[in-house]
Amino acid sequence: MSRPKIQNYKGCGLSKGKEREQRASIRFKTTPINTLMDVLRNRPGWVEVKDEGEWDFYWCDVSWLRENFDHTYMDEHVRISHFRNHYELTRKNYMVKNLKRFRKQLEREAGKLEAAKCDFFPKTFEMPCEYHLFVEEFRKNPGITWIMKPVARSQGKGIFLFRRLKDIMDWRKDTRNSDDQKEEIPVENYVAQRYIENPYLIGGRKFDLRVYVLVMSYIPLRAWLYRDGFARFSNTRFTLNSIDDQYVHLTNVAVQKTSPDYHPEKGCKWMLQRFRQYLASKHGPQAVETLFSDMDNIFIRSLQSVQKVIISDKHCFELYGYDILVDQDLKPWLLEVNASPSLTASSEEDYELKTCLLEDTLHIVDMEARLHQ
Repeated sequence: MSRPKIQNYKGCGLSKGKEREQRASIRFKTTPINTLMDVLRNRPGWVEVKDEGEWDFYWCDVSWLRENFDHTYMDEHVRISHFRNHYELTRKNYMVKNLKRFRKQLEREAGKLEAAKCDFFPKTFEMPCEYHLFVEEFRKNPGITWIMKPVARSQGKGIFLFRRLKDIMDWRKDTRNSDDQKEEIPVENYVAQRYIENPYLIGGRKFDLRVYVLVMSYIPLRAWLYRDGFARFSNTRFTLNSIDDQYVHLTNVAVQKTSPDYHPEKGCKWMLQRFRQYLASKHGPQAVETLFSDMDNIFIRSLQSVQKVIISDKHCFELYGYDILVDQDLKPWLLEVNASPSLTASSEEDYELKTCLLEDTLHIVDMEARLHQ
């Protein structure tokens, strides 16, 4: 069989090791019904498995992983779409904890200059356990804006901005339950993060970037960066005068599509190539190259920060969705990493992007064992 073209990923080479036997038929299972299902059903030789049938490839959700991974026997060739403890990178509090630890490690081993390469995430505190540390930092910089995010929710749920301590006092009181109540209702953890008050604006609107990174192994670290992605725009012009307006400050499509001004056909996305061209016209190609090189640094350092804590099982791979904010100085900031980035298309252009993304991902996962050393 011919080697499939992998046109839009860049990354390291194939792993060394024993050549796998080529397979004529791949039994697959998946839970999401979206572009992923279309790609899997149209892949030659792939057959969908229902219910409890045996499978070779499972694009599972994280809840299945949590409940079943430790009790499931997998043959050598079997692959699933998450690492066992993916949350070390994809839960907001764990991500920051691991990045802080990695930064300290770099400072000890390689000096402050090398450690400074990890200065790509805003100052962050886990709540409620670091509440007192947060208050100390808050009082050092009165008047700046902070953002509160639940550590394990997505699509902008539970997020709010604040500038006064009393704005979060109700939240703080809710976490100080009696011991009996704590046993019944676990406290939901949040992170309090310094809000980037000077985002780069296009047409007066805030945006962030969604970039995809495929990890095939953590030991050794083998990752592929997808060349395409998109910028997600807010529907309302940016201002710091209305910190309660989620349509100004949150770029999540799930939030923006509820805006009264949202246009379902236009959406609120630019493809990454269009964004690059816009920046090049404003700042020149060298500034764009520097920005994207700095983003590459974010991807590499963040993966290195969890390399020793993620369980690198040969059956696992993961397609991460990175959310990056660019400020007025063209500095990229890591906001979060998603373990289950949305694969539902919001437009025809979005459908094409995600279809190609998934096809190239499956080429690299290589269930057919076409890619030889």
